[in-house]
Amino acid sequence: MEMVRLNNGVEMPQVGLGTFKVRGYETVYQMLDAALGHGYCSFDTASVYQNEADIGRALKDLLPKHGLSRQDIFITSKLAPKDHGAEAEAGCRQSLEALDCEYLDLYLVHWPGKQGWKSEDPCNADWRQQSWEAMENLYRNGRFRAIGVSNYTVGHLQELLAKCQVKPAVLQVEYHPHLVQSELLAFCSESGIHLQAYSSLGTGCLVTEPKIKDLASSYGKTPAQVLLRWALQQGIGVIPKSTNPERIAQNIRLFDFRLAEEDVELMNGLHSDTRYCWDPRHVA
Repeated sequence: MEMVRLNNGVEMPQVGLGTFKVRGYETVYQMLDAALGHGYCSFDTASVYQNEADIGRALKDLLPKHGLSRQDIFITSKLAPKDHGAEAEAGCRQSLEALDCEYLDLYLVHWPGKQGWKSEDPCNADWRQQSWEAMENLYRNGRFRAIGVSNYTVGHLQELLAKCQVKPAVLQVEYHPHLVQSELLAFCSESGIHLQAYSSLGTGCLVTEPKIKDLASSYGKTPAQVLLRWALQQGIGVIPKSTNPERIAQNIRLFDFRLAEEDVELMNGLHSDTRYCWDPRHVA
């Protein structure tokens, strides 16, 4: 596993396992068992995924089986949009309790707006700031090893950087060849913020893209592996999700090949400004 050193010195695996929409203890257990067996050591969840408790319980059961300890793995979770503002500290602590962890390796603001309020409401900026201050306090107290944000635009990041005492270490956003956010990637690179992609397969739409399939055939890899490798070669972390043991195994086999630069550019050329998930640009 290749690692990236975050701006506070913490080392984070470049590839993690996403867990969005994965629920039920048996399903979570089987997924994590397969992932640990194939070398995954980073796991991404969130309060709104409603699986933190099952993940925490499964990891407690599985780490001894795989000869690992808590220090061998990297756990990320995220603040629910409903908890922005005054409820942020309680929301953070709820994640810690649900995962049954003394600390989390990375904790993110999940969304720049507060649930139940209009996106254009200027109060969103105040709630974001309150949430960040609560996370800074937990970071200083050792409950979070690193803190960051998810679904932030360049504008949201600029606002945060102008006020924060602890610089965000990670930005997690939708990023794939149909949504090549070059300006955002460049801003993160210049600001020392690691960009991590979710929905690297375009919610499955990109694995059937003819040019991706052709490239996969030429490299002897799956379309998913080509899409994930494309991100890694640009310094972007990935968190592919699957409950299928074979795909879990395939999705981490990304370090035994390299895409030619012309193929990376070919994939960049597929950009169509298509979002398969959420659009944060309208959040004030």
